[in-house]
Formats: sequence, C-alpha cells, structure tokens
Amino acid sequence: MYKPLKQEIVSVLVQNQANVLTRVISMFGRRGFNIDSLTVSPTNNPKLSRITIMFSATEQSMQQIITQTEKLEVVEEVIVLSRENSLYRELVLMRIQCEPDQRSSVKEIVDIFRGKIIDLSRHSLVIELTGTPSKINGFMEVMEEYNITDVCRTGITGIEGLNRGEDDPAQK
Repeated sequence: MYKPLKQEIVSVLVQNQANVLTRVISMFGRRGFNIDSLTVSPTNNPKLSRITIMFSATEQSMQQIITQTEKLEVVEEVIVLSRENSLYRELVLMRIQCEPDQRSSVKEIVDIFRGKIIDLSRHSLVIELTGTPSKINGFMEVMEEYNITDVCRTGITGIEGLNRGEDDPAQK
C-alpha cells in the first residue's frame, strides 16, 4: 500500500564538536532518507550549533527518525518546524549573462522579487535573493528566459516563530 510522503523540516540543536554533523547525517542515510536541504550554523551559545534538515518521509518513518535523532548523545534538542508557526528562508546567488540592453528588464524582475543586483560587469550580473523556497523557485522559473551561467543556493534555514494568537503583539 502506498503511503504518501510528507516534506518535513527539523531543527536539531547539537553540541558544537568535531564529527557531529557526520553522525547526525549518516543516521539519515543509513535509514534510507534523502536529505533535500541541509544547513548548519552557530547559535548564540558557542557550545551549540543548529542543523536544519529538510527531508521527505511517511508520517511513521518521520517519527522514527526524529526519535532516533533525539537519542544521539550529541543532540540537545530536535524541533519539528511547523509551516504555520515557523519562519523559513533561503538565499540564492545567480549569475546571468546580460547585455546592457537587457539590464532594465532584469532589474524590474529583481525588484519585483525584492532581490538585489550585487555585481555588474560588461556582459553579466550577479543577483542576490532571499526568501522562502517557493519564492526562490518562482524567481528561478522567471529567470529561465535569460542565460543563467551559475546558481548557488544555501539551503533552507528556519526558526520557530510566534504562535499567532492573543499574546502576539503584531496582532494588536
């Protein structure tokens, strides 16, 4: 029987030590999970790092991998980031071949997506854009009509947001 896959994003707080990333990620690989996106960053506590992992799994196998991750001695906390109460961002740098007569149309697109042109040469430019993965995907789709020569995406990073309720000052 087919079980639908659900895309999940987890934030794993780990001890800031050598080989911690290898231990966490190899556990995903040994159990047959494909990681769609992975970022690692320091936290405000120098003893901890944050690993943000986006992967697809069935509901049952997702619970198993989270439970197994929590059992690793180097893991301090595993947080499943809900789409409703979390904030996600990704960064893309894109170089396109662009002649001077195309620059204004490219700049219009970049402005619509709230990106920036961060480097300009005679025949190319580099664009920086930050946003949700769907915004990045939409931008890349629009830019396909131009000659994209290089793309670098950071992978998703996320943090728990506010529970949008009565205690939220933004709602007042």
